[in-house]
Amino acid sequence: MTFGKTFFASCLGALAALVVFFFFSIFIIGSMVSAISEDKKVVLEENSVLHLELDAQIHEMQQENPLAGLPLPGTDVRKIGLMQLKQAIDHAKDDDKIKGIYVEVSQPTAGFSTLEEIRHSLLEFRESGKWVVAYNETMSEGAYYLSSAANEIYLNPYGEIEFNGLTVTIGFYKKLFDKLEIRPQIFRVGEFKSAVEPFLMEKMSKENRLQLTEMANSIYDYMLGRISESRNIDKQRLEEISDQMLVRNADAAVEVGLVDSLLYPDQFLNVLREKLDVDEDDDITFIKYNRYRKSFSTYKDSDNEIAVIVADGTIMPGDGDQNDQVIAADKFVEEIRKAREDDDVKAIVLRVNSPGGEFKASDMIWRELKLATNEKPVIASMSDYAASGGYYLSMVCDTIVAQPHTITGSIGIFGIMLDMSDFLGDKLGITFDEVRTGAYGDTYTVTRPLTEAEKNFIQHNLDEYYEIFTKKAAEGRDVAHEDIQKVASGRVWTGQQALDRKLVDILGNFDDAVEIAAEAAGVSDDYKVRFYPAPKNFLEELLINFEENAETKVLQRQLGDMHSWYQHLQKIKEYQGAQARMPFELKFE
Repeated sequence: MTFGKTFFASCLGALAALVVFFFFSIFIIGSMVSAISEDKKVVLEENSVLHLELDAQIHEMQQENPLAGLPLPGTDVRKIGLMQLKQAIDHAKDDDKIKGIYVEVSQPTAGFSTLEEIRHSLLEFRESGKWVVAYNETMSEGAYYLSSAANEIYLNPYGEIEFNGLTVTIGFYKKLFDKLEIRPQIFRVGEFKSAVEPFLMEKMSKENRLQLTEMANSIYDYMLGRISESRNIDKQRLEEISDQMLVRNADAAVEVGLVDSLLYPDQFLNVLREKLDVDEDDDITFIKYNRYRKSFSTYKDSDNEIAVIVADGTIMPGDGDQNDQVIAADKFVEEIRKAREDDDVKAIVLRVNSPGGEFKASDMIWRELKLATNEKPVIASMSDYAASGGYYLSMVCDTIVAQPHTITGSIGIFGIMLDMSDFLGDKLGITFDEVRTGAYGDTYTVTRPLTEAEKNFIQHNLDEYYEIFTKKAAEGRDVAHEDIQKVASGRVWTGQQALDRKLVDILGNFDDAVEIAAEAAGVSDDYKVRFYPAPKNFLEELLINFEENAETKVLQRQLGDMHSWYQHLQKIKEYQGAQARMPFELKFE
Protein backbone atom coordinates (compact mmCIF):
# COMPACT_ATOMS: atom_id res chain seq x y z
CA MET A 1 0.00 0.00 0.00
CA THR A 2 2.84 2.40 0.89
CA PHE A 3 4.54 1.71 -2.45
CA GLY A 4 1.27 2.26 -4.29
CA LYS A 5 0.64 5.60 -2.56
CA THR A 6 4.19 6.78 -3.23
CA PHE A 7 4.02 5.71 -6.85
CA PHE A 8 0.63 7.38 -7.33
CA ALA A 9 1.86 10.62 -5.68
CA SER A 10 4.96 10.62 -7.90
CA CYS A 11 2.81 10.20 -11.00
CA LEU A 12 0.58 13.08 -9.94
CA GLY A 13 3.64 15.27 -9.29
CA ALA A 14 5.13 14.41 -12.68
CA LEU A 15 1.77 15.07 -14.37
CA ALA A 16 1.44 18.44 -12.62
CA ALA A 17 4.97 19.40 -13.66
CA LEU A 18 4.21 18.34 -17.22
CA VAL A 19 1.05 20.46 -17.29
CA VAL A 20 2.90 23.49 -15.91
CA PHE A 21 5.71 23.00 -18.43
CA PHE A 22 3.17 22.64 -21.26
CA PHE A 23 1.35 25.87 -20.46
CA PHE A 24 4.63 27.69 -19.80
CA SER A 25 5.93 26.54 -23.20
CA ILE A 26 2.72 27.70 -24.87
CA PHE A 27 3.12 31.06 -23.14
CA ILE A 28 6.75 31.39 -24.27
CA ILE A 29 6.01 30.38 -27.84
CA GLY A 30 2.97 32.64 -27.97
CA SER A 31 4.97 35.58 -26.66
CA MET A 32 7.69 34.96 -29.24
CA VAL A 33 5.23 34.70 -32.08
CA SER A 34 3.63 37.91 -30.86
CA ALA A 35 7.02 39.62 -30.70
CA ILE A 36 7.91 38.43 -34.20
CA SER A 37 4.54 39.62 -35.49
CA GLU A 38 5.08 42.99 -33.86
CA ASP A 39 8.43 43.30 -35.61
CA LYS A 40 6.71 42.85 -38.96
CA LYS A 41 4.21 45.61 -38.16
CA VAL A 42 6.78 48.40 -37.90
CA VAL A 43 5.29 51.16 -40.03
CA LEU A 44 6.71 54.61 -39.44
CA GLU A 45 4.29 57.50 -39.02
CA GLU A 46 4.79 61.05 -40.21
CA ASN A 47 6.23 63.61 -37.79
CA SER A 48 7.93 60.99 -35.61
CA VAL A 49 10.65 61.39 -32.96
CA LEU A 50 13.39 58.77 -32.67
CA HIS A 51 13.68 57.96 -28.96
CA LEU A 52 17.14 56.69 -27.96
CA GLU A 53 17.14 55.13 -24.49
CA LEU A 54 20.85 54.57 -23.95
CA ASP A 55 21.01 53.29 -20.37
CA ALA A 56 22.11 49.88 -21.58
CA GLN A 57 25.09 47.64 -22.11
CA ILE A 58 26.52 48.96 -25.37
CA HIS A 59 28.57 46.35 -27.23
CA GLU A 60 30.13 46.53 -30.68
CA MET A 61 27.38 44.41 -32.27
CA GLN A 62 23.75 43.92 -31.34
CA GLN A 63 23.22 40.79 -29.26
CA GLU A 64 19.66 39.80 -30.00
CA ASN A 65 17.80 38.39 -27.01
CA PRO A 66 14.85 36.27 -28.13
CA LEU A 67 13.66 36.16 -24.50
CA ALA A 68 13.54 39.95 -24.15
CA GLY A 69 10.25 41.17 -22.71
CA LEU A 70 9.37 37.80 -21.21
CA PRO A 71 8.99 37.34 -17.43
CA LEU A 72 12.21 35.32 -17.12
CA PRO A 73 15.39 35.92 -15.07
CA GLY A 74 17.85 38.30 -16.71
CA THR A 75 15.65 39.27 -19.65
CA ASP A 76 15.38 42.85 -18.39
CA VAL A 77 19.05 43.55 -19.18
CA ARG A 78 19.09 45.91 -22.16
CA LYS A 79 21.83 45.49 -24.76
CA ILE A 80 22.54 47.73 -27.73
CA GLY A 81 24.90 47.20 -30.65
CA LEU A 82 27.03 50.24 -31.43
CA MET A 83 27.19 49.45 -35.14
CA GLN A 84 23.43 49.02 -35.46
CA LEU A 85 22.80 52.18 -33.42
CA LYS A 86 25.07 54.19 -35.72
CA GLN A 87 23.22 52.78 -38.75
CA ALA A 88 19.87 53.81 -37.25
CA ILE A 89 21.00 57.38 -36.57
CA ASP A 90 22.54 57.63 -40.03
CA HIS A 91 19.33 56.40 -41.69
CA ALA A 92 17.18 58.75 -39.61
CA LYS A 93 19.21 61.68 -40.92
CA ASP A 94 17.65 61.27 -44.38
CA ASP A 95 14.30 59.85 -43.24
CA ASP A 96 11.61 62.47 -43.89
CA LYS A 97 9.33 60.92 -41.28
CA ILE A 98 11.88 61.44 -38.50
CA LYS A 99 11.87 65.08 -37.40
CA GLY A 100 14.33 64.82 -34.52
CA ILE A 101 15.97 62.65 -31.87
CA TYR A 102 15.24 62.53 -28.15
CA VAL A 103 18.25 61.21 -26.20
CA GLU A 104 17.46 59.75 -22.79
CA VAL A 105 20.62 58.66 -20.98
CA SER A 106 21.54 58.61 -17.32
CA GLN A 107 24.14 55.88 -16.76
CA PRO A 108 25.30 54.17 -19.97
CA THR A 109 27.44 51.04 -19.67
CA ALA A 110 30.05 51.94 -22.25
CA GLY A 111 33.57 53.28 -22.61
CA PHE A 112 34.30 56.82 -23.71
CA SER A 113 35.34 55.77 -27.23
CA THR A 114 31.95 54.11 -27.68
CA LEU A 115 30.24 57.26 -26.42
CA GLU A 116 32.37 59.30 -28.82
CA GLU A 117 31.16 57.17 -31.75
CA ILE A 118 27.52 57.77 -30.80
CA ARG A 119 28.18 61.44 -30.12
CA HIS A 120 29.75 61.86 -33.55
CA SER A 121 26.70 60.22 -35.19
CA LEU A 122 24.38 62.64 -33.36
CA LEU A 123 26.42 65.64 -34.50
CA GLU A 124 26.27 64.37 -38.09
CA PHE A 125 22.50 63.96 -37.70
CA ARG A 126 22.27 67.62 -36.68
CA GLU A 127 24.11 68.64 -39.86
CA SER A 128 21.02 67.56 -41.81
CA GLY A 129 19.14 70.47 -40.23
CA LYS A 130 17.19 68.26 -37.81
CA TRP A 131 17.33 68.65 -34.04
CA VAL A 132 18.58 66.56 -31.13
CA VAL A 133 17.39 67.14 -27.56
CA ALA A 134 18.45 65.43 -24.33
CA TYR A 135 16.41 65.17 -21.14
CA ASN A 136 16.74 63.20 -17.91
CA GLU A 137 16.62 63.42 -14.13
CA THR A 138 20.26 62.51 -13.56
CA MET A 139 23.34 62.28 -15.76
CA SER A 140 26.69 60.67 -15.07
CA GLU A 141 29.87 62.20 -16.49
CA GLY A 142 29.67 59.91 -19.52
CA ALA A 143 25.94 60.53 -19.96
CA TYR A 144 26.47 64.30 -19.94
CA TYR A 145 29.33 64.02 -22.42
CA LEU A 146 27.06 62.13 -24.80
CA SER A 147 24.16 64.53 -24.20
CA SER A 148 26.38 67.52 -24.99
CA ALA A 149 26.00 66.62 -28.68
CA ALA A 150 22.35 67.76 -28.49
CA ASN A 151 21.03 71.14 -29.58
CA GLU A 152 19.49 71.56 -26.14
CA ILE A 153 19.91 69.74 -22.82
CA TYR A 154 17.07 69.75 -20.29
CA LEU A 155 17.12 68.53 -16.71
CA ASN A 156 14.49 67.80 -14.08
CA PRO A 157 14.17 70.74 -11.61
CA TYR A 158 15.55 68.51 -8.86
CA GLY A 159 17.86 66.51 -11.05
CA GLU A 160 21.63 66.09 -10.82
CA ILE A 161 24.60 66.16 -13.18
CA GLU A 162 27.92 64.59 -12.31
CA PHE A 163 30.56 67.02 -13.53
CA ASN A 164 33.56 66.73 -11.24
CA GLY A 165 36.26 64.89 -13.18
CA LEU A 166 37.20 61.24 -13.67
CA THR A 167 38.29 58.73 -11.09
CA VAL A 168 39.98 55.46 -12.03
CA THR A 169 39.30 52.66 -9.55
CA ILE A 170 41.22 49.38 -9.34
CA GLY A 171 40.46 46.49 -6.97
CA PHE A 172 43.24 44.62 -5.15
CA TYR A 173 43.10 41.01 -3.90
CA LYS A 174 46.23 40.68 -1.79
CA LYS A 175 44.44 40.64 1.58
CA LEU A 176 41.97 38.07 0.27
CA PHE A 177 44.80 35.79 -0.85
CA ASP A 178 46.57 36.30 2.49
CA LYS A 179 43.47 35.19 4.35
CA LEU A 180 43.03 32.17 2.11
CA GLU A 181 46.77 31.34 2.26
CA ILE A 182 47.08 31.47 -1.52
CA ARG A 183 50.44 32.70 -2.80
CA PRO A 184 50.55 34.16 -6.33
CA GLN A 185 53.79 33.40 -8.18
CA ILE A 186 54.23 36.28 -10.61
CA PHE A 187 56.22 36.58 -13.83
CA ARG A 188 56.29 39.71 -15.97
CA VAL A 189 58.28 41.76 -18.44
CA GLY A 190 57.99 45.54 -18.34
CA GLU A 191 58.05 47.93 -15.38
CA PHE A 192 54.56 49.17 -16.24
CA LYS A 193 53.04 45.68 -16.65
CA SER A 194 50.83 46.16 -13.64
CA ALA A 195 48.17 43.55 -14.41
CA VAL A 196 49.69 41.50 -11.60
CA GLU A 197 49.63 44.29 -9.00
CA PRO A 198 46.16 43.42 -7.63
CA PHE A 199 47.56 40.01 -6.59
CA LEU A 200 50.72 41.36 -4.94
CA MET A 201 49.89 44.79 -3.52
CA GLU A 202 47.23 46.69 -1.63
CA LYS A 203 47.56 49.89 -3.68
CA MET A 204 49.04 51.13 -6.96
CA SER A 205 52.75 51.25 -7.71
CA LYS A 206 54.19 54.67 -8.52
CA GLU A 207 54.58 53.59 -12.18
CA ASN A 208 50.95 52.54 -12.42
CA ARG A 209 49.76 55.69 -10.66
CA LEU A 210 51.79 57.77 -13.13
CA GLN A 211 50.34 56.16 -16.25
CA LEU A 212 46.77 56.20 -14.93
CA THR A 213 47.03 59.86 -13.92
CA GLU A 214 48.35 60.88 -17.33
CA MET A 215 45.77 58.72 -19.09
CA ALA A 216 42.81 60.11 -17.11
CA ASN A 217 44.02 63.69 -17.69
CA SER A 218 44.38 63.03 -21.43
CA ILE A 219 40.86 61.62 -21.69
CA TYR A 220 39.27 64.38 -19.62
CA ASP A 221 41.14 67.14 -21.42
CA TYR A 222 39.74 65.91 -24.74
CA MET A 223 36.23 65.61 -23.28
CA LEU A 224 36.27 69.16 -21.97
CA GLY A 225 37.47 70.41 -25.34
CA ARG A 226 34.55 68.77 -27.12
CA ILE A 227 32.02 69.98 -24.54
CA SER A 228 33.46 73.48 -24.90
CA GLU A 229 32.77 73.39 -28.64
CA SER A 230 29.22 72.07 -28.25
CA ARG A 231 28.10 74.23 -25.34
CA ASN A 232 30.08 77.34 -26.31
CA ILE A 233 31.71 77.52 -22.88
CA ASP A 234 35.39 78.38 -22.51
CA LYS A 235 37.42 75.26 -21.76
CA GLN A 236 39.20 76.95 -18.86
CA ARG A 237 35.80 77.78 -17.37
CA LEU A 238 34.77 74.11 -17.68
CA GLU A 239 37.94 73.09 -15.83
CA GLU A 240 37.03 75.53 -13.07
CA ILE A 241 33.47 74.18 -12.88
CA SER A 242 34.79 70.63 -12.61
CA ASP A 243 37.69 71.24 -10.20
CA GLN A 244 35.57 73.30 -7.79
CA MET A 245 32.47 71.13 -8.24
CA LEU A 246 30.31 74.17 -8.92
CA VAL A 247 27.39 72.09 -10.20
CA ARG A 248 25.94 71.13 -6.83
CA ASN A 249 22.30 71.13 -7.95
CA ALA A 250 20.11 71.59 -11.01
CA ASP A 251 19.90 75.38 -10.69
CA ALA A 252 23.70 75.60 -10.70
CA ALA A 253 23.82 73.49 -13.87
CA VAL A 254 21.71 76.13 -15.62
CA GLU A 255 23.69 79.03 -14.16
CA VAL A 256 27.02 77.74 -15.52
CA GLY A 257 25.50 76.81 -18.88
CA LEU A 258 25.76 73.03 -18.78
CA VAL A 259 21.99 72.69 -19.35
CA ASP A 260 19.49 74.99 -21.04
CA SER A 261 16.48 74.74 -18.77
CA LEU A 262 14.87 72.82 -15.91
CA LEU A 263 11.63 71.09 -16.89
CA TYR A 264 9.21 68.53 -15.53
CA PRO A 265 8.38 65.71 -17.98
CA ASP A 266 5.10 67.31 -19.10
CA GLN A 267 6.90 70.59 -19.78
CA PHE A 268 9.56 68.76 -21.78
CA LEU A 269 6.85 67.13 -23.90
CA ASN A 270 5.48 70.59 -24.65
CA VAL A 271 8.95 71.61 -25.89
CA LEU A 272 8.85 68.65 -28.28
CA ARG A 273 5.34 69.63 -29.44
CA GLU A 274 6.62 73.09 -30.31
CA LYS A 275 9.45 71.60 -32.33
CA LEU A 276 7.01 69.31 -34.13
CA ASP A 277 4.55 72.19 -34.62
CA VAL A 278 1.60 70.29 -33.15
CA ASP A 279 -1.11 71.36 -30.71
CA GLU A 280 -0.60 71.16 -26.96
CA ASP A 281 -3.09 68.30 -26.60
CA ASP A 282 -1.74 66.23 -29.48
CA ASP A 283 0.12 62.99 -28.82
CA ILE A 284 3.76 62.76 -29.82
CA THR A 285 4.71 59.83 -32.02
CA PHE A 286 7.84 58.29 -30.53
CA ILE A 287 9.60 55.36 -32.13
CA LYS A 288 12.21 53.55 -30.08
CA TYR A 289 15.56 52.49 -31.46
CA ASN A 290 14.89 48.72 -31.48
CA ARG A 291 11.70 49.18 -33.47
CA TYR A 292 13.07 51.86 -35.74
CA ARG A 293 15.99 49.75 -36.92
CA LYS A 294 13.47 47.14 -38.10
CA SER A 295 11.70 49.69 -40.27
CA PHE A 296 14.50 49.87 -42.85
CA SER A 297 17.10 47.69 -44.51
CA THR A 298 20.84 48.32 -44.65
CA TYR A 299 21.25 46.08 -47.69
CA LYS A 300 23.28 47.57 -50.51
CA ASP A 301 23.76 45.99 -53.92
CA SER A 302 27.46 46.03 -54.76
CA ASP A 303 30.07 43.56 -55.97
CA ASN A 304 32.67 45.20 -53.73
CA GLU A 305 32.66 44.32 -50.06
CA ILE A 306 34.47 45.80 -47.07
CA ALA A 307 34.66 42.98 -44.53
CA VAL A 308 34.53 44.20 -40.92
CA ILE A 309 35.97 41.62 -38.51
CA VAL A 310 34.60 42.55 -35.08
CA ALA A 311 37.03 41.45 -32.34
CA ASP A 312 35.21 42.28 -29.09
CA GLY A 313 36.33 40.69 -25.81
CA THR A 314 39.19 38.73 -24.29
CA ILE A 315 41.52 36.86 -26.65
CA MET A 316 41.46 33.14 -25.88
CA PRO A 317 42.38 29.85 -27.59
CA GLY A 318 39.72 27.62 -29.16
CA ASP A 319 36.41 28.36 -30.84
CA GLY A 320 34.79 30.40 -28.07
CA ASP A 321 32.30 27.83 -26.81
CA GLN A 322 29.38 30.07 -27.90
CA ASN A 323 30.67 32.98 -25.78
CA ASP A 324 30.09 36.32 -27.55
CA GLN A 325 32.52 38.21 -25.31
CA VAL A 326 35.56 36.13 -26.28
CA ILE A 327 37.83 36.58 -29.28
CA ALA A 328 38.36 32.87 -29.95
CA ALA A 329 41.56 32.30 -31.95
CA ASP A 330 40.35 29.36 -34.06
CA LYS A 331 37.08 31.07 -34.90
CA PHE A 332 38.67 34.40 -35.83
CA VAL A 333 41.44 32.83 -37.89
CA GLU A 334 38.71 31.12 -39.92
CA GLU A 335 36.74 34.37 -40.36
CA ILE A 336 39.81 36.33 -41.47
CA ARG A 337 40.79 33.54 -43.86
CA LYS A 338 37.32 33.59 -45.42
CA ALA A 339 37.58 37.35 -45.98
CA ARG A 340 41.12 36.98 -47.35
CA GLU A 341 40.16 34.30 -49.86
CA ASP A 342 36.88 35.93 -50.96
CA ASP A 343 37.43 37.84 -54.22
CA ASP A 344 34.40 40.05 -53.49
CA VAL A 345 36.10 41.32 -50.33
CA LYS A 346 38.27 44.21 -51.47
CA ALA A 347 39.51 45.31 -48.04
CA ILE A 348 39.27 44.32 -44.37
CA VAL A 349 38.57 46.50 -41.35
CA LEU A 350 39.59 44.94 -38.04
CA ARG A 351 37.36 46.47 -35.37
CA VAL A 352 39.14 45.90 -32.05
CA ASN A 353 37.62 46.30 -28.60
CA SER A 354 39.87 44.11 -26.46
CA PRO A 355 42.10 44.44 -23.38
CA GLY A 356 44.14 41.48 -24.70
CA GLY A 357 44.42 37.92 -23.51
CA GLU A 358 46.45 34.79 -24.16
CA PHE A 359 49.70 35.42 -26.06
CA LYS A 360 49.71 32.40 -28.38
CA ALA A 361 46.07 32.95 -29.32
CA SER A 362 46.91 36.57 -30.18
CA ASP A 363 49.81 35.41 -32.31
CA MET A 364 47.60 32.95 -34.23
CA ILE A 365 45.24 35.76 -35.22
CA TRP A 366 48.21 38.05 -35.98
CA ARG A 367 49.56 35.47 -38.44
CA GLU A 368 46.29 35.29 -40.38
CA LEU A 369 46.04 39.08 -40.47
CA LYS A 370 49.62 39.22 -41.74
CA LEU A 371 48.69 36.90 -44.60
CA ALA A 372 45.66 39.09 -45.36
CA THR A 373 47.82 42.25 -45.61
CA ASN A 374 49.78 40.56 -48.40
CA GLU A 375 46.62 40.37 -50.53
CA LYS A 376 44.40 43.35 -49.70
CA PRO A 377 44.27 46.48 -47.49
CA VAL A 378 43.71 45.77 -43.78
CA ILE A 379 42.78 48.72 -41.56
CA ALA A 380 42.51 48.62 -37.76
CA SER A 381 39.72 50.56 -36.04
CA MET A 382 40.25 50.82 -32.28
CA SER A 383 37.28 51.14 -29.93
CA ASP A 384 37.39 51.55 -26.12
CA TYR A 385 40.33 49.16 -25.72
CA ALA A 386 43.00 47.87 -28.07
CA ALA A 387 45.65 47.11 -25.49
CA SER A 388 48.30 44.43 -25.11
CA GLY A 389 46.90 41.49 -27.11
CA GLY A 390 44.42 43.93 -28.66
CA TYR A 391 47.36 46.02 -29.84
CA TYR A 392 49.14 42.84 -30.98
CA LEU A 393 46.30 42.25 -33.46
CA SER A 394 46.25 45.87 -34.61
CA MET A 395 49.96 46.44 -35.13
CA VAL A 396 50.11 44.25 -38.26
CA CYS A 397 47.46 46.34 -40.07
CA ASP A 398 48.35 48.81 -42.83
CA THR A 399 46.77 51.75 -41.00
CA ILE A 400 45.66 52.06 -37.37
CA VAL A 401 42.75 54.41 -36.58
CA ALA A 402 42.13 55.16 -32.89
CA GLN A 403 39.82 57.42 -30.92
CA PRO A 404 41.49 60.01 -28.64
CA HIS A 405 39.90 58.10 -25.71
CA THR A 406 41.06 54.65 -26.87
CA ILE A 407 43.20 52.81 -24.32
CA THR A 408 45.99 51.10 -26.22
CA GLY A 409 49.66 50.10 -26.09
CA SER A 410 50.46 47.96 -23.03
CA ILE A 411 53.18 46.14 -24.96
CA GLY A 412 54.25 43.61 -22.35
CA ILE A 413 53.86 40.06 -21.09
CA PHE A 414 52.96 38.49 -17.75
CA GLY A 415 52.00 35.17 -16.24
CA ILE A 416 50.58 33.97 -12.92
CA MET A 417 50.85 30.64 -11.15
CA LEU A 418 48.94 30.24 -7.88
CA ASP A 419 50.53 28.21 -5.10
CA MET A 420 47.45 26.83 -3.33
CA SER A 421 49.22 24.18 -1.24
CA ASP A 422 48.58 25.93 2.13
CA PHE A 423 44.98 26.73 1.20
CA LEU A 424 44.31 23.13 0.20
CA GLY A 425 46.14 21.68 3.19
CA ASP A 426 45.21 24.08 6.01
CA LYS A 427 41.72 25.14 4.89
CA LEU A 428 40.43 22.01 3.16
CA GLY A 429 42.63 19.29 4.61
CA ILE A 430 43.87 18.08 1.22
CA THR A 431 47.56 17.30 0.74
CA PHE A 432 49.51 16.07 -2.27
CA ASP A 433 52.65 14.12 -3.01
CA GLU A 434 54.25 13.30 -6.34
CA VAL A 435 56.80 11.34 -8.29
CA ARG A 436 57.99 12.54 -11.68
CA THR A 437 60.58 12.07 -14.36
CA GLY A 438 62.91 15.02 -14.89
CA ALA A 439 63.18 18.38 -13.17
CA TYR A 440 60.24 19.86 -15.10
CA GLY A 441 57.75 17.00 -15.09
CA ASP A 442 54.98 18.99 -13.38
CA THR A 443 55.85 22.67 -13.80
CA TYR A 444 52.29 24.02 -14.16
CA THR A 445 50.81 22.98 -10.83
CA VAL A 446 48.92 24.68 -7.99
CA THR A 447 49.56 21.98 -5.39
CA ARG A 448 53.07 23.13 -4.41
CA PRO A 449 55.43 26.11 -4.81
CA LEU A 450 57.49 26.26 -7.98
CA THR A 451 61.18 25.46 -7.76
CA GLU A 452 63.78 28.06 -8.72
CA ALA A 453 64.53 26.08 -11.89
CA GLU A 454 60.83 26.14 -12.84
CA LYS A 455 60.56 29.87 -12.12
CA ASN A 456 63.60 30.58 -14.30
CA PHE A 457 62.11 28.45 -17.09
CA ILE A 458 58.82 30.38 -17.09
CA GLN A 459 60.51 33.78 -16.86
CA HIS A 460 62.84 32.87 -19.75
CA ASN A 461 59.81 32.01 -21.91
CA LEU A 462 58.15 35.33 -21.08
CA ASP A 463 61.34 37.22 -21.95
CA GLU A 464 61.33 35.51 -25.36
CA TYR A 465 57.66 36.35 -25.93
CA TYR A 466 58.30 40.00 -25.04
CA GLU A 467 61.14 40.12 -27.57
CA ILE A 468 58.80 38.68 -30.21
CA PHE A 469 56.08 41.20 -29.30
CA THR A 470 58.36 44.24 -29.54
CA LYS A 471 60.07 43.09 -32.74
CA LYS A 472 56.77 42.44 -34.50
CA ALA A 473 55.47 45.80 -33.27
CA ALA A 474 58.54 47.52 -34.71
CA GLU A 475 58.09 45.68 -38.01
CA GLY A 476 54.39 46.49 -38.21
CA ARG A 477 54.89 50.16 -37.35
CA ASP A 478 57.99 50.44 -39.55
CA VAL A 479 60.11 51.93 -36.75
CA ALA A 480 63.33 50.91 -35.05
CA HIS A 481 63.13 48.19 -32.39
CA GLU A 482 64.73 50.58 -29.90
CA ASP A 483 61.96 53.13 -30.46
CA ILE A 484 59.25 50.57 -29.70
CA GLN A 485 61.06 49.48 -26.54
CA LYS A 486 60.95 53.07 -25.30
CA VAL A 487 57.13 53.11 -25.38
CA ALA A 488 56.63 49.45 -24.41
CA SER A 489 57.37 47.96 -20.95
CA GLY A 490 53.64 47.38 -20.51
CA ARG A 491 52.89 51.13 -20.56
CA VAL A 492 49.29 52.04 -21.40
CA TRP A 493 48.51 55.07 -23.57
CA THR A 494 45.42 56.90 -24.77
CA GLY A 495 44.84 57.17 -28.49
CA GLN A 496 46.08 60.76 -28.43
CA GLN A 497 49.25 59.75 -26.59
CA ALA A 498 49.72 56.77 -28.90
CA LEU A 499 49.52 59.03 -31.96
CA ASP A 500 52.30 61.20 -30.58
CA ARG A 501 54.44 58.05 -30.11
CA LYS A 502 53.69 56.56 -33.56
CA LEU A 503 51.79 53.59 -32.12
CA VAL A 504 48.74 54.60 -34.19
CA ASP A 505 48.42 56.52 -37.47
CA ILE A 506 45.19 58.54 -37.34
CA LEU A 507 42.68 59.78 -34.80
CA GLY A 508 39.19 59.00 -36.04
CA ASN A 509 36.13 56.82 -35.73
CA PHE A 510 34.87 53.59 -37.29
CA ASP A 511 33.45 55.37 -40.34
CA ASP A 512 36.85 56.92 -41.01
CA ALA A 513 38.46 53.47 -40.95
CA VAL A 514 35.92 52.12 -43.45
CA GLU A 515 36.50 55.08 -45.77
CA ILE A 516 40.28 54.58 -45.58
CA ALA A 517 39.83 50.88 -46.41
CA ALA A 518 37.56 51.63 -49.38
CA GLU A 519 39.93 54.26 -50.72
CA ALA A 520 42.94 51.96 -50.34
CA ALA A 521 41.06 49.28 -52.29
CA GLY A 522 40.01 51.75 -54.99
CA VAL A 523 36.27 51.24 -54.40
CA SER A 524 35.31 54.48 -52.64
CA ASP A 525 32.30 55.07 -54.91
CA ASP A 526 30.85 51.57 -54.85
CA TYR A 527 31.04 49.22 -51.86
CA LYS A 528 29.00 47.56 -49.16
CA VAL A 529 29.95 46.74 -45.57
CA ARG A 530 29.53 43.25 -44.11
CA PHE A 531 30.23 42.26 -40.51
CA TYR A 532 31.96 39.07 -39.36
CA PRO A 533 31.43 36.74 -37.51
CA ALA A 534 27.84 36.30 -38.64
CA PRO A 535 25.23 36.60 -35.87
CA LYS A 536 23.89 33.40 -34.35
CA ASN A 537 20.53 32.09 -35.49
CA PHE A 538 17.35 32.39 -33.45
CA LEU A 539 17.59 28.95 -31.80
CA GLU A 540 21.23 29.39 -30.81
CA GLU A 541 20.48 32.76 -29.24
CA LEU A 542 17.44 31.32 -27.46
CA LEU A 543 19.36 28.45 -25.86
CA ILE A 544 22.39 30.56 -24.93
CA ASN A 545 20.30 33.36 -23.40
CA PHE A 546 18.16 30.93 -21.42
CA GLU A 547 21.21 29.12 -20.00
CA GLU A 548 23.15 32.30 -19.21
CA ASN A 549 20.18 34.06 -17.60
CA ALA A 550 19.32 31.08 -15.42
CA GLU A 551 22.92 30.56 -14.25
CA THR A 552 23.49 34.27 -13.55
CA LYS A 553 20.27 34.58 -11.57
CA VAL A 554 21.12 31.60 -9.37
CA LEU A 555 24.62 32.90 -8.63
CA GLN A 556 23.37 36.41 -7.89
CA ARG A 557 20.79 35.04 -5.49
CA GLN A 558 23.35 32.88 -3.69
CA LEU A 559 26.22 35.40 -3.57
CA GLY A 560 24.37 38.71 -3.29
CA ASP A 561 26.77 41.65 -3.19
CA MET A 562 29.70 39.25 -3.54
CA HIS A 563 28.66 38.28 -7.08
CA SER A 564 30.81 40.98 -8.74
CA TRP A 565 33.86 39.76 -6.81
CA TYR A 566 33.10 36.21 -7.84
CA GLN A 567 33.17 37.36 -11.47
CA HIS A 568 36.58 38.98 -10.92
CA LEU A 569 38.00 35.82 -9.37
CA GLN A 570 36.62 33.71 -12.20
CA LYS A 571 38.77 35.71 -14.61
CA ILE A 572 41.90 34.43 -12.86
CA LYS A 573 41.20 31.08 -14.51
CA GLU A 574 41.95 32.76 -17.86
CA TYR A 575 45.47 33.70 -16.75
CA GLN A 576 47.00 30.33 -17.68
CA GLY A 577 50.05 30.62 -19.92
CA ALA A 578 51.73 33.81 -21.13
CA GLN A 579 49.33 36.76 -21.12
CA ALA A 580 49.37 39.82 -23.37
CA ARG A 581 46.67 41.56 -21.39
CA MET A 582 45.92 45.11 -20.29
CA PRO A 583 47.37 45.76 -16.82
CA PHE A 584 44.07 46.55 -15.11
CA GLU A 585 40.33 46.71 -15.53
CA LEU A 586 39.29 50.34 -15.64
CA LYS A 587 36.24 51.70 -13.90
CA PHE A 588 35.68 55.41 -14.53
CA GLU A 589 33.62 57.27 -11.96
